Amino acid sequence: MSIARRFILFGVVTFISIALDQVTKVLATEAFKGKPTLSYLGDTFRFQFATNEGAFLSLGGNLPASARFWLLTVGVGGLLLAITVQALRNPVDTANLTGYALIVSGGFSNWIDRARFDGVVVDFMNMGLGSLRTGVFNIADLAILAGIGVLLISGWKQDRAAKLKAAQPADTTAPATHPVAADPAPAPETPRQDS
Repeated sequence: MSIARRFILFGVVTFISIALDQVTKVLATEAFKGKPTLSYLGDTFRFQFATNEGAFLSLGGNLPASARFWLLTVGVGGLLLAITVQALRNPVDTANLTGYALIVSGGFSNWIDRARFDGVVVDFMNMGLGSLRTGVFNIADLAILAGIGVLLISGWKQDRAAKLKAAQPADTTAPATHPVAADPAPAPETPRQDS
């Protein structure tokens, strides 16, 4: 895939994912902030407004504010930039590029929240059965997980294809090569006898 196509695909996936996440966060804030949790499908799916000072599933949320800033704003920003450069500079297939774009877009959309809302991210969905529940999450988190899933499946398929190719017997339809016989050595000259 050409560099131009990589930029276009990466840009389109990233833009759509960030736009969906940011729009749903605005809608969720307006609809759920300060209101009771809405439950659907026998409490399997919940909508509730929450903010998250940590990373995925609130990891690092108890760190001091300065540590969270350096780790989750500066560190994550650097990591997202590195993933973007890696994905765009190296020739990868469409699936892998899409996976990288989903990870970057989810991370960047949450990064935008941190920059706008003093280090917190807006979350509004929760799933589970009974007491077994996920943390509260958002569309950006789903994009990150989808990107990881795409990369894992793509890597598994590539590994499987390579193993199948290596296990196949050599191609027997190729013409057989026969060693070329060298010209026989010239007969030694017999000495001339003069009579």
